[in-house]
Amino acid sequence: MIPKISALAAALILAASPVVAKPLVTPLQQAVAQAASEDDAIAAFYRSRNFTPIWMGEGAETRRAAFLWALDAAADHGLPTGRYDAATIRSDFAAARTGADRGALEVEMTRRFLRYAQDVSSGILDPRQVDRSIVVEVPKRDWLEQITAFTEGDPFAFVQSLWPTSPAYTRLLREKLRLEEARRAGGWGATVPGGTLALGAQGPAVVALRNRLIRMGYLRRSAVSGFDEAMASAIRAFQVDHGLTPDGEAGGATLAAINVPLEDRMAQIVVGLERQRWMNKPLEQRHVLVNLAEQHAYVVDDGKVTFDTVVVVGADTPDRRTPEFSHTMTHMVINPYWHVPRSITVNEYLPALRRGGARHLEVYSRNGRVNRNAINFSRYTARNFPYSLKQPPGPRNALGRVKFMFPNKYNIYLHDTPSRSLFARDVRTFSHGCVRVGRPLELAYHLLTPQEADPRGHFNGILASGRERRVNLEEPIGVHLVYWSAWVTPTGRANYRGDPYGRDVRVLRALREAGVELSAGRS
Repeated sequence: MIPKISALAAALILAASPVVAKPLVTPLQQAVAQAASEDDAIAAFYRSRNFTPIWMGEGAETRRAAFLWALDAAADHGLPTGRYDAATIRSDFAAARTGADRGALEVEMTRRFLRYAQDVSSGILDPRQVDRSIVVEVPKRDWLEQITAFTEGDPFAFVQSLWPTSPAYTRLLREKLRLEEARRAGGWGATVPGGTLALGAQGPAVVALRNRLIRMGYLRRSAVSGFDEAMASAIRAFQVDHGLTPDGEAGGATLAAINVPLEDRMAQIVVGLERQRWMNKPLEQRHVLVNLAEQHAYVVDDGKVTFDTVVVVGADTPDRRTPEFSHTMTHMVINPYWHVPRSITVNEYLPALRRGGARHLEVYSRNGRVNRNAINFSRYTARNFPYSLKQPPGPRNALGRVKFMFPNKYNIYLHDTPSRSLFARDVRTFSHGCVRVGRPLELAYHLLTPQEADPRGHFNGILASGRERRVNLEEPIGVHLVYWSAWVTPTGRANYRGDPYGRDVRVLRALREAGVELSAGRS
């Protein structure tokens, strides 16, 4: 920090600034120089413009109006309005009389503008401080470029340009407004009593279910008191939107989702907006999106989903949760060897090796493969075990027939698996951290299509050889492992999922501590 300086010193700084044909230094400029001296970056900005204010004087009224307009909408974005305090800004402008007051207000406005710009474009939180598994690289804008562009262009257009431009963000904003309208209209009504409800059911529980589905937008208004086909159809639509088996019956899991309070869904939307700000950057023309909360993966081409599949992600234990990050897929490996991670080797397989088991694995020393029958495994512990394990290609290989590689320090990748039963579960959190793909061969064909005339034949020819082979992608593909428990489809369907790793709980807590309120609170 630069220490505070006197008005005289500020005038001397002004006089020394490299500006040709300097006008007479005004008291306001001196006051701005003194106030800006408390912050190196802000002082540099004002020095570059001879300490001429941007919030007062020529063109300032439009800038103030644009900024205050943005702040009035800050709550709609799930931002901490207390950080900017539009009401105080307005009263401070009305009350400022002296040059010192106006100079201090000028610089404070710039501070608040930069804080708002950072919050709305890159997020309020540092995700790594919230959860060490959220290792996304948050895009940051250059503050000097921001404030300069704001002063030189259309202020209203510029503040809107700070907002994430992704359709996913815009759709979440609309859903937030829709939920606020529902809240003002009285919410979703009473919860539905427990017990499975299906076609033909009658009674108060069915009436409560009907009323709640109407308020949630899944059923047209009616006075029907029985569980009819229209209600079954509404239940199926709800189940699809919430990742449940669409059987048209209101069983335990479905009723639990139906009874989630509106405020909890609002919380998911607010968390989702923050997560979208962490990804406020242009994504690749072709990319793979893996939604860990949904346990689903997509290939997106030019903004449209061209392939999707269910996946299995890491189990909910500290050492197995799949992290959130972005990287680049460069190749796939067909008929892969499985290089067993050290933690799995010593914690899971060493006890089996002592018993003479795990015969499907090959044992290696630093010098190459060794004869396992010549090793007394009982001599070793997890700490001093000197060998590594590999599983050769084959039908029992843990990685299946193909793995998709985006080399990263977390040793995470996508792969096939011989264990197919888990893909039928509603919640699929069972792996050691990597992502098991439900339709791995189809994904391989899809990714090879741009570079192979016969992608299926090319892949299957290599697969039939039984030998491990790396196949490079001529055009590397972005991979984004995200954790979206709330999103809205292009057709306007709001989707909600659970919080399998408890990350949303931590993000929400941090947002609230930062001053975020769940509702804009407008009447």
